[in-house]
Amino acid sequence: MTDVTFDGKVAVITGAGGGLGRSHALALAERGARVVVNDLGGNADGTGAGSSMADAVVKEIEAAGGQAVANYDSVATAEGGEAIIQSALDAYGTVDIVVNNAGILRDKSFAKIAPEDFDLLIDVHLRGAFHVSQPAFKVMKANGFGRFVHTTSAAGLFGNFGQANYAAAKSGLIGLSNVLAIEGAKSNITSNVIAPIAKSRLTEDLLGPLADALQPELVTPLVAYLVSPSCSITHEIYSVGGGRIARVFLGLTPGWFAGKGNVFTPEDVGANIDQIRDPADHVIPDSVMEETMALMAALNG
Repeated sequence: MTDVTFDGKVAVITGAGGGLGRSHALALAERGARVVVNDLGGNADGTGAGSSMADAVVKEIEAAGGQAVANYDSVATAEGGEAIIQSALDAYGTVDIVVNNAGILRDKSFAKIAPEDFDLLIDVHLRGAFHVSQPAFKVMKANGFGRFVHTTSAAGLFGNFGQANYAAAKSGLIGLSNVLAIEGAKSNITSNVIAPIAKSRLTEDLLGPLADALQPELVTPLVAYLVSPSCSITHEIYSVGGGRIARVFLGLTPGWFAGKGNVFTPEDVGANIDQIRDPADHVIPDSVMEETMALMAALNG
């Protein structure tokens, strides 16, 4: 395989002032990318702001001979998202890569989540990815090239106690990425999702002793591969951490068909539930159309 390089490419990485984002920014810059290091500089719960975190990463990149600029706008507003991409355009004239990494936590059990804590998580994780990705997508479409990586989590994929707001926001990124992959295909724009297990400000207290084996640098190589010009993989999800990478996917079982025109009962469902749930011979639809085709195949016998 050819070396992964980013000479001439411009990457925007949100939440790049520390943890995973910092690791991604340093790695891409080392391999030739010009990087917009975005970080609001706030606390893990979304409060506060400052420039020191983004500035520090820019200094690291420049000290190693790379090129980078800092941006301190919040992804949580449309104006902030536009300003982040405008930073790339002002500094380097284009944008080729977006890594949506910015995030916060406000964990509480479902019965105790305040509406504002739910809304803020959606604003930062899900709307934040939209706010940054839409202006970038327009540039990429005009250029005929683009790469997106969105950061979900195991909570968004599988659920986790006390993280209904976080999980809802993170799972929404999967739907967003799937559509970007479909709509971007004709313009050489790919979109994938990672679910990292890594030590960061958000996870350090949750991981305990395991944190030492889950350094951000054990996630970044996958991100760098997925956003590389030579990688054409799109519309996929990956679990990554501690040196392990695995694909995650939504599958469709063959299921059970009641027969064309037959009205089935709840009792029929119960009698056939094992066949409905059986994952053997499943398929992985690439779009709504592929799922619809499975139904059409059943209707046509």
